[in-house]
Amino acid sequence: MPPTDANADSGPGPARPGAPVAPGAAARRGSAGPRADGAVTRRTPYAGFAVEDDDADCEDTLDLHLPADFLALFAGGTAHLLDHLPTWGTVVTRVGSFRLAPVRIDADLPLIHRWMNDPAVSEFWDLAGPRNRTEDHLRSQLDGDGRSVPCLGVLDGTPMSYWEIYRADLDPLARHYPARPHDTGVHVLVGGAADRGRGLGSALLRAVADLILDRRPACARVVAEPDLHNIPSVAAFLNAGFRFADEVELPAKRAALMIRDRVLREVL
Repeated sequence: MPPTDANADSGPGPARPGAPVAPGAAARRGSAGPRADGAVTRRTPYAGFAVEDDDADCEDTLDLHLPADFLALFAGGTAHLLDHLPTWGTVVTRVGSFRLAPVRIDADLPLIHRWMNDPAVSEFWDLAGPRNRTEDHLRSQLDGDGRSVPCLGVLDGTPMSYWEIYRADLDPLARHYPARPHDTGVHVLVGGAADRGRGLGSALLRAVADLILDRRPACARVVAEPDLHNIPSVAAFLNAGFRFADEVELPAKRAALMIRDRVLREVL
């Protein structure tokens, strides 16, 4: 699942503690999700992918194996788990034209690796270190069954953020909240320091949540689980039209369950 607080810019909310936010907590420690403290959002192993970890008790998303007969129900293969995300296209936001571009290891690894080694990001994503550590994290999703897709966020033609869009209902996170079919989770980090603290995180979180609801007709809710104590991250989601639904006890943190509902999208 994913962190949701690595750099999800909160915009006009409580001041950030000076660091980007990741989607939840330690994204690859089985914490169950990313955090979004107003600068970045990140996902933990609960984000929906399996990663080799030094911790023997690390629980990753891919431990929830989908039976072959279930996958066979999807006529186009596993690409249907997220409704062909690569074809979602560009949306116009208040901060510019934006699209999610699925990660290409050869072309995108250097940039993502650099972002992960930014101290403000690594504090929440816990992926700093050699390039192969970041590569393993990405490949575990790219080589998986399609329930989690790592993407670059491209704003006006420039890659400036990293996202993980995942099926929360097929993720270990679903063990910790009343999940519904097709719930979709999101983790994000804003890569460049110059792009943080300007309200971009909240604007793009709203845009991506609405993009998910537009492109995934069966999805009624977009969810995230920032650390409950990460006030800037929670503020970023509130500013993006999410509502605080509950407090959730996850393996590595107490999280704020944030939800953007299809039925409330015109209200919040």
